[in-house]
Amino acid sequence: MKTAKILVIDDEPQITEIIEAFLTNAGHEVYVNNNSREGLKRAQDIKPDVILLDIMMPDADGYSVCNDLKSDPLTADIPVVFLTGKDRNDDMGRSFKVGGDMFIKKPFSCERLLEIVNIILISTVKH
Repeated sequence: MKTAKILVIDDEPQITEIIEAFLTNAGHEVYVNNNSREGLKRAQDIKPDVILLDIMMPDADGYSVCNDLKSDPLTADIPVVFLTGKDRNDDMGRSFKVGGDMFIKKPFSCERLLEIVNIILISTVKH
C-alpha cells in the first residue's frame, strides 16, 4: 500500500491525536485540523487522498463541509469518510447524499479505521 495523504477534520483533539499517531505509524502522511473551515482550506491546499471528517462540529458541521468539498473542482474527487458519535440511520443516509463515501460510528478501533482507509485508497487508485 502506497503512502497516502490523509486529512483529519475533527474538533476533538484527543481523537485527532490518536488517529494521527496510528495512521502515521501505518506509513501515511497525516494532516489534522480541529476547525472545519480551516480543514476545508487545508483540503484545497494539500489535496489529500482521503478526508476523515467528523459530522458534529461547532463552526460548520461535516455535512456542509462535505458539500463544500464536493462543490469545489479542486476537492470534488477526494473521498470523504464521515466519523460520527451519532447512531441514526438518517445520518448515514444524509452522509451519502452530500457525497460521503463511507461512514464510521465512534467509538471505532484504529485497526478498523485503517481498513476503511485502505479500502478507499484501493478503490480510488488512479489508473
